[in-house]
Amino acid sequence: MFKAPYHLAQPNARTTSVIFASPHSGRDYPQAFLDAARLDAAEIRSSEDAFVDLLYGEAPEFGAPLLTANAPRAYLDLNRGSDEFDAALISGVRRVSHNPRVASGLGVIPRVVANGRSIYDGKLSLEEAHFRIANYWRPYHDALQTLIDENHRTFGRAILIDCHSMPHEALDNIATGGSPRPDVVLGDRFGASASTAIVEQIEAAFASRGLEVARNVPFAGAYIAQHYGRPSRRQHAVQIEIDRALYMDEVTLKPRADFDEFRTALTDVIAEIAEIGRDTQAALAAE
Repeated sequence: MFKAPYHLAQPNARTTSVIFASPHSGRDYPQAFLDAARLDAAEIRSSEDAFVDLLYGEAPEFGAPLLTANAPRAYLDLNRGSDEFDAALISGVRRVSHNPRVASGLGVIPRVVANGRSIYDGKLSLEEAHFRIANYWRPYHDALQTLIDENHRTFGRAILIDCHSMPHEALDNIATGGSPRPDVVLGDRFGASASTAIVEQIEAAFASRGLEVARNVPFAGAYIAQHYGRPSRRQHAVQIEIDRALYMDEVTLKPRADFDEFRTALTDVIAEIAEIGRDTQAALAAE
């Protein structure tokens, strides 16, 4: 059992329609879960967005809440739908329509971690799957929806920043033909989950700190961006993926020596993104 399904850091006063959330940085690994897994402690952390919650930790100082998961991604993936069950892992589940994420072992309860390594030797019961959904998935998403509803009432709109990290190797096939290698990938589901104006402002905030930014390739946004991004309802969701090699050693899973320097630069970006959510009247007029 985890101490709590999530942690919510609230600002002293909410002054922006921006919400920051990190669904994959949870690192509360109970021994019982590790004992049930076939992987060692380091291997099972390979899917974790390590330290992302720390990178965005100053968000409340700029008037925005920060919602972070406690349960690790290997235990439950909050960036999947609650019905994305994997029949190859969970007993009593029938295979229905083809879902590429589930087929690859990356359903709401993952069967594998990075590089396709199996987490378990056998299957999980359907009761266990429902337990994880009820006790960790629903509380996180209920909290996220509450934050969004509150921002709608206060500001007339909501901007969700879905905070993630990506393995350095995930970009190996992106920087080809002399094109620069992205440091950051913004996912707006090719314009479906957020207004172009907001995405452009977020891109400018990263670029002003010397970071190379790409959009939607190779990460366009998964369940959270798809589910919460409703620009026509003045509800925007942008997934942000940051190259892990910029701030951590992916082998040792430890912060780089210059972690604090990178975190300071990202805090400046956070301040600019929070500012996007303050110009409410002009934004509402434009939407």
